[in-house]
Parts: sequence; C-alpha cells; structure tokens
Amino acid sequence: MAVEQTPAPAGAQSRIHNIGYRSYDGPRLGRAYARRSLYSQSLRGSYGLGRSAKSKVLPMLLFAVMCVPAAIMVAVTVATKAKELPVEYTNYAIIMQAVIGLYVASQAPQAVSRDLRFKTVPLYFSRPIETADYVRAKFAALASALFLITAMPLVVLYAGALLAKLDFTDQTKGFLQGLVSVALLSLLFAGIGLVISSVTPRRGFGIAAVIAVLTISYGAVSTLQAIADAQTMGDGQGGSGVAPWIGLFSPITLIDGVQTAFLGATSSYPGGVGPGTAEGVVFLLAVLGLIAGCYGLLLRRYRKVGL
Repeated sequence: MAVEQTPAPAGAQSRIHNIGYRSYDGPRLGRAYARRSLYSQSLRGSYGLGRSAKSKVLPMLLFAVMCVPAAIMVAVTVATKAKELPVEYTNYAIIMQAVIGLYVASQAPQAVSRDLRFKTVPLYFSRPIETADYVRAKFAALASALFLITAMPLVVLYAGALLAKLDFTDQTKGFLQGLVSVALLSLLFAGIGLVISSVTPRRGFGIAAVIAVLTISYGAVSTLQAIADAQTMGDGQGGSGVAPWIGLFSPITLIDGVQTAFLGATSSYPGGVGPGTAEGVVFLLAVLGLIAGCYGLLLRRYRKVGL
C-alpha cells in the first residue's frame, strides 16, 4: 500500500544548515612547505614511522641485517687486534647488495603505488604542489632512506676502526670514499625502483618487478663476466678486456665500476679486473645518465597521472 508523504513547508526546502565549517585565516605556507612535508612523510614511511607496527617490521629488520655484520667485523677486529678491517668501506654495499635490493623492492612501491591505487595523486597536484614537487619529494625521500641504510654500517665500521686504533688518515679516506659510493648507489637504486613502481598501482607487481630487474641483471652480468674472463684467461692473455664493459648492464656492477675507477676500491668483478680511469668515465656518465633519465621518466609519468 502506498504511503502518503507530507510535503515539507516551502521555507524549509531553501534552508541553509550551519555544519561547523570555519574559514582558514592562518598563514599560506606555499609549495616549499608542502614539498618538505611530503618529503618528511615519505622518508618516515620508508621505515614504517607513523604507520602500523606491522609496517615497521620489514624495513627495521633489513636495517638491522645491514648493520649486524659490520658490528661483528668490528668486534673481531678489536678482539684480534687486526691491522685492518676485514672488508673495505667501498665493498660493503656490494657484498650486501641483495639486502639493499630487497629494501628497494619493498619500499619503492610503498612510496608511490599506494597513491596510484587509491587515486590520491590528483589531490597532491592541487594547489600549491605541482608534479615536479611530488617527484622531487618522493625521489629525495627514497634516496635518503637508502643512504641511511647503506651509510650506517660504514659509520659502525669507521667507529670500530678508530676504537681499534687503526690508522686515522687511511680510515677516514676510506670512509669518505665509501660514503660517496653509497650516495651514488642510493640515487641510482631509488630512481630505478620508483620508475618501475610508478607504472603499476599494485604493490605486489612492483615488488616482483624491482627484484627481477636488480637481481636478474646482476646475476646475468656476473655470469657473462665470469665466462668472458675465463675465456680470456684460457687464451693466455692474462686478463679480460671485455668483462669490465659487461658491467655497464647492471646497476650494482655500474657502481662497482665507478668506485674501482675513481674511489680506490678493489673490484668485485670476476678475476678482480675492473675498469680503468678512461673506462670509468663511461661508467660514471652511465650512472649519472641513468639517474637523470629516471628523474625525467618520473616527471613524464606523473604529468599524465596528474591529468
């Protein structure tokens, strides 16, 4: 049976309700403040700070995994009164590259994929922040997070070396060379991780893609370098001229080549033969070009997302 509805009085239909909104009369903080806030929020998010306890487990665990071996090396150096550290500052990140790759794979999608999935990117691009501000903040935040996780073990090694009373000048020089190396690595890995993650809103796909790019490329390049080095040694030439150039095709071997050529590092390439100074210029240009290319790709990607 139909229910007869009583029409509202004519005056009630045009009534405006006051639901408590108030006008904002504070200072307008502008783009710089918004960019810094996004950077700070993204950097804290890379370690799960300000998020649930579950979100803190993996980044903090990986941070501990990076630092514990350095602490053990320091303890051994001090206990045995060794004359040098078991590992060079510049080689520590190369040895721990699997842990660094896993950290990038877990945090790069977290930085950008959630914004794509929940369609919050257009909200970021409303005034005052712009596309370039978003990209710079996210890029700088992930690179800073990576620098923290790669530089902290070097700080532990350096403090231990001074505690063991190793040569101050040598240790300081090696420590600074190591910091330059991990700074380049952080920028390169952050750029690659963000470019891959910005393609998909699904975090799982982003994680798998980043692991595949970093791990498979390193495995393939190392295998080819070993084959090239073995063939050259079999020819009786005593060294390989091809193996260093193959290192151009993997992010971690690129960093290895740069630090071998310019930072006095011992090469981790098969046979221990890394690029010389002339070849190192190509490696350095490749690293800088990749970092700039990743930044450009992110700008292009988010111009489309913003529309």
